Formats: sequence, structure tokens, C-alpha cells
Amino acid sequence: MPSYKAPVADALFLANDVFRLADHADLAGFADVGGDTLGAILDEAAKLAEEVMAPLNRTGDVEGCTRRQDGSVETPDGFKEAYARFAEGGWIGLAGDPTYGGQGLPFVVAALANEFFSSANMALAMYPGLTQGAITAITLHGSDAQKEFYLPKLMSGEWSGTMNLTEPQCGTDLGLVRTKAVPAGDGSYRISGTKIFISAGEHDLTDNIVHLVLARIEGAPEGTKGISLFVVPKLLPEGDGLGAANGVTCGSIESKMGIHGNATCTMIYEDAVGWLVSEENKGLRAMFTMMNEARVGVGVQGLALGEVAAQNAGAYARDR
Repeated sequence: MPSYKAPVADALFLANDVFRLADHADLAGFADVGGDTLGAILDEAAKLAEEVMAPLNRTGDVEGCTRRQDGSVETPDGFKEAYARFAEGGWIGLAGDPTYGGQGLPFVVAALANEFFSSANMALAMYPGLTQGAITAITLHGSDAQKEFYLPKLMSGEWSGTMNLTEPQCGTDLGLVRTKAVPAGDGSYRISGTKIFISAGEHDLTDNIVHLVLARIEGAPEGTKGISLFVVPKLLPEGDGLGAANGVTCGSIESKMGIHGNATCTMIYEDAVGWLVSEENKGLRAMFTMMNEARVGVGVQGLALGEVAAQNAGAYARDR
């Protein structure tokens, strides 16, 4: 059975002696990680990674996610309880705006913690990881009403988030996006189309899933200049709570080596209700906020997997 020990001492060396976080105490959030605070944060992240997440890595990959007949998805045994621990610890909003329930710590602190989580169980860590990207996109591009409605729930972990770009006919060339958005006359739009390779697209870990979806409004310019971004919740808002199911379902789950515990979905949108984020035809600019954060996250994942692989390779070599 593979094992994992979070490299807390190495992370603290980088933070204190290489990055010299103390030199940036005049910047927002950096003063809050001075003294022994950062060490305490990373110690707690290490406990969660080693004791809660790592034991589910192998079993979660063997069991995988299950798509039910109604299009809902069941995550592997233990994932719901582990995710609840993760959310209760405040890890999702670690670098989030305190106005909406975040802790306001520097992004580098969240990146250090996320390395531990990805080493321990990348499939499980991807669920809150996608949410962190959605938080950033809504924080920078959402309306005040969208921030007030979505951000507290996303940062608390009650809801999760996704990014929906790729379609069957287009991967990197987003100018070929066909998902359409039709104005409904009440400020909302009706979203129809298919998105593929959507990580954490459907699951049973949270009460709601907030999809950020690229689509083309009728009559928009061709290519990337005509793409808009929409927030499309799995369950529609009703007053201060949740109402009916929206027109979005999981059509199938992809099989990805090593992360079968994360539901990578084909998402079907059928007249789903969505709301514009930012301006019409400016969606790619807004989505790139989330994409660029995801690129940093993928880099952290690569480092994380290299760390746990090296640990287990060393242990194997010593045993041999």
C-alpha cells in the first residue's frame, strides 16, 4: 500500500528562506502567516492529507465513481466524509476574500496546502480545487449579486464549482464552441449544448454544483470574440434556498488513469437556466481567470505526484 508523509519542513524552508514571506508583511494577508502561524497551518494540512485523504486514494481509484440511471453520480466510499472534513476545516476559502467567508491568506499558502492534498489523493482534492477556480472567476468578474449569492456557499464548501469549456468538436480551439445561449427576457438565458471532460461535473459531495459555462449568444460574432460566460447552477435558486433541478445532467463518466475517484463528466445542457458573468462576448477573458489558476493547480499536481512517487520509490528501493 503506497504511503505519504507531507514534507512540512521542506515547505517551511521554501516559505521562510527562499520565498521569504516575512519580507512581504505589508501586503494583504502576509502578516497573518508570520511567526509560527504558517507552520501550524501546514501541520494541520498534513494531518488532513495523511490521515483522512491518503487512506482513500487507492480504494477510491479501485471503486471509482458510479453514474446512476437518473444521471446523478455517487462518489467512492469515504469521499463524502473526507470532503466534509475538508470543508469544515476552511481549506477551500483559505485564500478567499474575507468579505464572503474566506480567510484572506496569500495564494502561496493555499498552493502549499494543495500540494499536500494532491499528493495524498488527487482525485478527491480536485473537487475543492475546481471550486477554488470558480471562486476566483466569480470574485473578479461576477456582479455584486452573484458574489453575494455564490461565494459564501462556495467558500464554505456547501456548494462546489466547475469550469465548462471543451466540447466534442473543439478542444483547444474555443472559437468553435457551439453551446448556445438564448435570452429569456427576464435577465436569464437558456443554455443548450454538450461539454466534455468536465472534472467534478456531477457528484454527491455538496448540495449544489455551480457550473461556469462558455456559450454563444444568438447573433454573436464568430470565433472567440463571440463567446460569453454563464453561471449555471445544478439546482435553481428559490428565495434564500434551493428549488427545482436545472436542465443539466451527466451523460457519462470518463475513465482517467489514477483518478477514477473524480467524476470527469460529459455534461448535457438542455434549456438550462443561466446568468451572464461579466459582459456579452467577453466570456473568454473571464474564463481565462479560472484557466490560468487551473494551470498553476496542474503544476502543483505535477509536483505533488512527483513527491509522493519519490517517497514510495525510495521506500521500495530500501526494502528491495
